[in-house]
Amino acid sequence: MIDVRPSQRMRDLGVVQHGAGILAEPAHAFDLPAERDQAERTVDELFAAMERIGQVHPFAKGMGIAAPQIGIARAAAVVQPPGDTAAILLNPHITDQSEETDEQYEGCLSFFDVRGLVPRPLKITVEATALTGATVTTAYERGLARLVHHEIDHLDGLLYTVRMRSGVEPIPVEEYRQTGRAWAYE
Repeated sequence: MIDVRPSQRMRDLGVVQHGAGILAEPAHAFDLPAERDQAERTVDELFAAMERIGQVHPFAKGMGIAAPQIGIARAAAVVQPPGDTAAILLNPHITDQSEETDEQYEGCLSFFDVRGLVPRPLKITVEATALTGATVTTAYERGLARLVHHEIDHLDGLLYTVRMRSGVEPIPVEEYRQTGRAWAYE
């Protein structure tokens, strides 16, 4: 049997892969509530993609997916923390972040063959838009802040590799030894 690379598995599940132009461009904001139907459809497609992906790969640290990763250039993402309710992010942007950071390995569905050591703030404050058009402000901490920040980066056309310290390279997934473990905090 041929061993299928993790990136090929994600491609087969409908995840846009590294090198595609849509991943390098800022996503277009929704005009809410006028585009409520489009936003709801996009969120439904994100949840469907997460369901497909979750059937072939466990995510002990939680997972997230941004609309550009499924070929939709709109500012929507869904983050599913382990054992908790999913966060739906429409037009999100970070308005504040802690000076305190930590550095942990992250994976990305759009280049799943490697993991990268990424510094991120331990706490972020995010403004997003509700389907009604109202602004919603939420603070996220630790692992959830990391997941949300990663997805907001996608919506800004950034991959986690731009956040890595100079001289630090992603490692092959075969060398990564933390699959199946939660984020570690002191």
